[in-house]
Amino acid sequence: MNQLGRSVARTRARLLALLSALCVTAGTALVAAPASAAPAGLPGMDVSNYQGNVNWSAAYSNGARFAYVKATEGTYYTNPSFAQQYNGSYNVGMIRGAYHFARPDTTTGAAQADYFISHGGGWSKDGKTLPGALDIEYNPYGSTCYGLSQASMRSWIASFVNQYYSRTGRWATIYTTTDWWSTCTGNTSQFATNNPLWIARYSSSVGTLPAGWGTYSFWQYASSGTFPGDQNVWNGTLDRLKVLACNGTC
Repeated sequence: MNQLGRSVARTRARLLALLSALCVTAGTALVAAPASAAPAGLPGMDVSNYQGNVNWSAAYSNGARFAYVKATEGTYYTNPSFAQQYNGSYNVGMIRGAYHFARPDTTTGAAQADYFISHGGGWSKDGKTLPGALDIEYNPYGSTCYGLSQASMRSWIASFVNQYYSRTGRWATIYTTTDWWSTCTGNTSQFATNNPLWIARYSSSVGTLPAGWGTYSFWQYASSGTFPGDQNVWNGTLDRLKVLACNGTC
């Protein structure tokens, strides 16, 4: 995700995990840390310009079978490494998708969906392209909820995912944390029916999910590990991931 945003999210996640642990067992010293081993599921990764040119052959050889690549942020930034990362992951046989870092404080959701699609975030029915992902999380530039009320944030997200669906025929994956989602959307369940959940939680347990989602599709469980960038798993088999990529029709 956005490097500064990821740092903020990581700090919050670790503090919350530590507080939770201290509440469970009074008087016992417990240390919160990212998961030491990958959870069950299909291994994958996500990258941004921070990783630069990625050795995709090595990542594939080490077991990665999917990747999400940062394409855009707001309506003002495109990832300079996007072509190498997006095409490189595809060329070694991974199923890959693009993600957009949301800036709800700058332009409308629909405008950002259009910008995302125009700069690599679209979808193609080739069996190897995941629906685009909306990275909506802690604001690395200011107030946690970007100065929006919970109702306004819900409307902004709806504007983005509805526009993305209108133009691509796919519902965008939503990347978030349970803490941010609860704080900034009021823990709405309105997107759980259509939008796959990509949950971020650096722990050995995925924890409580945002309202409405009975399970997650992707889990970002650590910021470093076997693969370049963040470490993820798909909650299923490769065949089921291909079904998501194909929208169930290829």
